[in-house]
Amino acid sequence: MSVMEQVREGMHVVAPDGKKLGKVEDLKMGDPEAVTSDGQVDPKTGGLVGTVINEFAEASKLSHHTAERLLRIGYVKVDKPGLFAGHAYLASDELDRVEGDTLWVKEGVHTDR
Repeated sequence: MSVMEQVREGMHVVAPDGKKLGKVEDLKMGDPEAVTSDGQVDPKTGGLVGTVINEFAEASKLSHHTAERLLRIGYVKVDKPGLFAGHAYLASDELDRVEGDTLWVKEGVHTDR
């Protein structure tokens, strides 16, 4: 079972050194084997996924390229601690493992996006 398949909302998210990064607020499974998002359709609207990418990029304040990649391979949205801390987005390939109710992030991953 992949790490993404084990992730659940509310899990604690920690860096490799054990530093608390926040809690899983949301997640989206992706298709890590997909080379591009071309031809994908939004199941809610039936429209091409390009609209979804643009909306996600705007709402998340991520670049279009990063938003497309996260939607394609899957991501975890982390609610960072602190009143004005915001959110971080972690790609499925940046996740190391799940232990109990804790999601560990791989070494060298930047959690500021």
